[in-house]
Amino acid sequence: MKVLLINTNDSGGGAAIACNRLSDALNHQGVDVRTLVMNRNSNRSNVAQFKDGKFQKYIAFLRFAFERLFFLFHEKDKSVRFAFSPANFGTDITKHPWVKDSDIIHIHWVNGGFLSLKSLEKLLQTKKTIVWTLHDMWLFSGGCHYAGSCRNFELECGNCHFLKKPKNKDLSWKVWNRKSNFMLQKKMNVVTCSRWLGKEAKASSLLQNANISSIPNPISLNMFKPANRADLKRKYNIEENKFVLLFGAANINDKRKGLHLLVDALALLKNKKFDHNRLKIVVFGKFKDFDENSIAFDVLSLGQIKNAETMAEVYSMSDVFVLPSLEDNLPNTVMESMACGTPVIAYNIGGIPEMVEDEKTGIVVDEVSPNALSEAIFTAVTEANIQQWSKNARAKVEEEYNYKSVATKYIDFYQNAMKNE
Repeated sequence: MKVLLINTNDSGGGAAIACNRLSDALNHQGVDVRTLVMNRNSNRSNVAQFKDGKFQKYIAFLRFAFERLFFLFHEKDKSVRFAFSPANFGTDITKHPWVKDSDIIHIHWVNGGFLSLKSLEKLLQTKKTIVWTLHDMWLFSGGCHYAGSCRNFELECGNCHFLKKPKNKDLSWKVWNRKSNFMLQKKMNVVTCSRWLGKEAKASSLLQNANISSIPNPISLNMFKPANRADLKRKYNIEENKFVLLFGAANINDKRKGLHLLVDALALLKNKKFDHNRLKIVVFGKFKDFDENSIAFDVLSLGQIKNAETMAEVYSMSDVFVLPSLEDNLPNTVMESMACGTPVIAYNIGGIPEMVEDEKTGIVVDEVSPNALSEAIFTAVTEANIQQWSKNARAKVEEEYNYKSVATKYIDFYQNAMKNE
């Protein structure tokens, strides 16, 4: 069985990380697996850029730029600029030798100028078995990656709240309609990383006839594992008696990740009675224009962390990881934190409750509010059995997200998809 993974990039972003980890997991099970990307930035030997050379990179950048420029005239405001992908610009990959040579074409995240709706249609029309792992809601929406409270994707899109002039047959309806022209003609083989996203996909009109299964992302248990917390605190010049509360994301300015709620929650926490000097906030990720002074406690900003070794150290040094996301699928950050034995505080949204078990591997906060988040942090700092939660978190990841377990589920899914073609 020859499997070709398709993703826009081979580094940066949750989908790229998950795609690479799946490649490693499948490889460990003896599967012949390769990855085709628009932008190759790593030195992974089984990854190829669709077209090499500086000129081709320039062309890829132009596709990305034209894609964003097109949406610029439709967007409600700049806060939604990267929350919607019309997929007008892309390239035809059907003639690439790796595509021709593969038994399974496994699509991951292909927006940003890699595959357009037209090129996706051509790929689906080949005689190859196509599998698609959803890292967000884009495949079954009219262009948004997360729909929020909108349920239009259950019937047909239109009146999109991401657009400047929403109406019945706006850009979201046009994208939805173009998808329906080719997606409903083929029984799609779809994997969702979380059961939550699987339910959303099954409720959608575009995937009503699809073969949908939920399989989590895998994680390297050798890379992300518990380390001596006291030693790491000393390495990062943090006093051993400090309670380290970690927050981070690829881009913490992304409103979906809930930084504004954390800032407000920490301000409320200042009013509670405990040793305020004991709490240390550590933040990682891209945070342009973020004012550290907005956080009511002592802050250590680490910026963007680009290698897994350092990331594992930061998780292991922390007592608790907090991710107050408003929308999320199966965040790599939560899985990484738990693998390092660091419990998680998060809202009861998306696929997160499938990972975090309340009062066992962290705290699941039912009410999406700064006050409820503040109460959860207070509990973690003053009352929780962090040591036991840490053991439980590691055990859950070892059991459910290990390479062999996830790869085996994918291999079974591939084989069934090929049989049903």
